[in-house]
Amino acid sequence: MDDISAKKWLVVGLGNPGARYEKTRHNLGFMVIDRLAERLQTTVRRDECRALIGRGHAGGEIVELAKPQTFMNLSGESVSCLLRKDDRSVVKLIVISDDLALPFGTVRIRPKGSHGGQNGLRSIIDCLKTQEFCRLRIGIAPDRPVSDASNFVLENFSKSDLKEVDSILDLSADAALSIVEDGVEKAMAKYN
Repeated sequence: MDDISAKKWLVVGLGNPGARYEKTRHNLGFMVIDRLAERLQTTVRRDECRALIGRGHAGGEIVELAKPQTFMNLSGESVSCLLRKDDRSVVKLIVISDDLALPFGTVRIRPKGSHGGQNGLRSIIDCLKTQEFCRLRIGIAPDRPVSDASNFVLENFSKSDLKEVDSILDLSADAALSIVEDGVEKAMAKYN
């Protein structure tokens, strides 16, 4: 049996690579990884498994930060490749994604669950053949009806939303570090 305490944490932020998508709603996962990298005083630039990786420490744990470069719908290919290393485990995987069903700025931690229509999570579940991994979802629901959800998620944040994004990134980074340092149950009690 594997000694899970010897495993590193793998925190994966979902998004799309390239400058065109950099400030879009769908790239909140990447933005949180960048915020975590600042806090852990690391850079996310080493190439592995079609992802950019960085490594830091939090709460006495090794934390690897990853931004898959496969585009959202194929995120699972990168994540499943990353998890093939002996020192990583799905038990210490956290996936950070945007969520169109949650009110804007809301943070939700879940120890497992369905993809909820999020294509990056769908790809990861399909490739890993399990829903048993922690996810941190960040709400991006619009305050008005939208006719095309896929266009909406790929748009840049509105000027009014942009004012709140910085504090949302801080809250999300706090929540991710709480999962690592305190465990998912305590983090859920604190942030959900």
